[in-house]
Amino acid sequence: MKKLLLGTFGAAVLAMPVLAQDADIKNVDFGAPEALMIESDGATHNFSVEIADTPEKQTRGLMYRDVIEPEKGMLFEYAEQGVLSIWMKNTGVPLDIIFVRQNGKILKIEHSATPYSLRSISSEATVAAVLELAGGRALELGIMPGDVVKHPFFGNVGNSEQ
Repeated sequence: MKKLLLGTFGAAVLAMPVLAQDADIKNVDFGAPEALMIESDGATHNFSVEIADTPEKQTRGLMYRDVIEPEKGMLFEYAEQGVLSIWMKNTGVPLDIIFVRQNGKILKIEHSATPYSLRSISSEATVAAVLELAGGRALELGIMPGDVVKHPFFGNVGNSEQ
């Protein structure tokens, strides 16, 4: 199992080289947002998320954003599962950091992570993805560990829901 250090800037330190020095991280194209749902206590919460599935996108993440809309976010998808750690360097808005297992179950939530902080926030166990939402949304919606994130990355969305 690899231990990965990420940021909302996302650089996976031990799994791949840090690209922040090599890429113009302010000009990354995330493509069209995708639908993502979270099933929580009988309710379904819908989001539109950008996908960070390459080292360049993971390096950029949600840095340099002034606002994250309540129904928007970013899903960091990793080819290899691992213990992930992130920080909020260059991220000026509070974020809910949601660590998600390969089957889509939420392992852990860091609520309203402090902007610009260099404090490492760890998944503390193996996960496949990190979902970042506007700070406070998880509490507002009652999203908790054990709830399920539905998205094609986790293989838990039928063709009719895509």
